[in-house]
Amino acid sequence: MKKIETLEELQTVKNAGNTILLFSADWCPDCRFIEPFMPEVEEKYNEYVFYYVDRDQFIDVCIEMDVFGIPSFVAFRDGQEVGRYVNKDRKTQEQIEAFLSGL
Repeated sequence: MKKIETLEELQTVKNAGNTILLFSADWCPDCRFIEPFMPEVEEKYNEYVFYYVDRDQFIDVCIEMDVFGIPSFVAFRDGQEVGRYVNKDRKTQEQIEAFLSGL
């Protein structure tokens, strides 16, 4: 999973086909919980490109996008938001895959 480094890069990837933004932070225990199985999720849903967005680095973007809990997922298709799984709860692999299957 590629990490977003700049606002410009974030805008570019949002407009580039099927994109999943994972909002996360290094200090978040629930975010660390999903790390071991995310490569498998990415492989299974390879029609999407997954990007890591550091919540602390992009706090203004989180506010703009109403992402007030992490880990959270926001899906884009050609610049349009097509789904979100945004809350502060711990997420299981099954829950994440159910969200992605529903897009």
